[in-house]
Amino acid sequence: MSLPSVLTLIADRKAGPLKPEAIDVARSLVKGKAPIVLSEGEAVDIPCPTPGPGAASAATIRATLAPYQVDTLLLKTRGRRKAVLVADMDSTIVTGETLDEMAAALGVGEQVAAITRASMNGEIDFETSIEQRVALLAGKSASVLEDVWQNVTLTDGAKELVQTMRKHNARTALVSGGFTWFTQRVAELCGFDENYGNILEITDGKMTGKLGGPVLGPDAKLTHLEALTTERGVQLRAALTTGDGANDIPMLASAGLGLAFHAKPNVKKVIGTQINFSGLRAHLFAQGYRAADFVTD
Repeated sequence: MSLPSVLTLIADRKAGPLKPEAIDVARSLVKGKAPIVLSEGEAVDIPCPTPGPGAASAATIRATLAPYQVDTLLLKTRGRRKAVLVADMDSTIVTGETLDEMAAALGVGEQVAAITRASMNGEIDFETSIEQRVALLAGKSASVLEDVWQNVTLTDGAKELVQTMRKHNARTALVSGGFTWFTQRVAELCGFDENYGNILEITDGKMTGKLGGPVLGPDAKLTHLEALTTERGVQLRAALTTGDGANDIPMLASAGLGLAFHAKPNVKKVIGTQINFSGLRAHLFAQGYRAADFVTD
């Protein structure tokens, strides 16, 4: 009979293999059983009892293993595999911030990046920030969109995450505070079932400095999550969400498994399940998938 909890350890493949010492330390912290290898030298599951009074907390485990550059997720064994995936785009599924990159190419990079930082850190609300940033693009050529797209890079494991979950009948959605011009292309590249974002208004080949519809911000991200789970016929606990910024917090906090992915400090303060070292493959290991089960190109 399986134990009720599991501690998953994931190493950053680029930084080196998962060290046996790290596994031993982790087992000691949670009184865990022998590790189950999910990916040799990269990820293991350590079955363990439900943490009781005086047991090491998830935060303590994460801090203790951090010197080994290992991500740790202490989760319930039941219901690990999720039926819905909702992912942020910028700095999550793709490595950069598309709006910041557009602005840099157009000579307003510093102004836009400053607003982006303030928004992602929760210093100003998202709706205000996106309107201020888009206003700085007024009159600029929309050809910059294609230029930025040529340099967009997927985060390690993005395709594997989406396509593996889809193979196992999960509904997958890219929900971004960025622009639909990019979300449509990224969604197609990764294989997402659907995508949502803000509409950038363009007239006669130039950006007007306005959005073509209502702002898709944190509340809208949560609304999409709720709608997707309802359509899939499951509860929120059957959903996995991932993102890095303040506008992702509502959907991260509401899902059964919300992963703060290389997130901003204010996000880490409120979301305890975190991926700080490894790539998006960690989201599959968190669900108990083995690397041999991944769908790869």
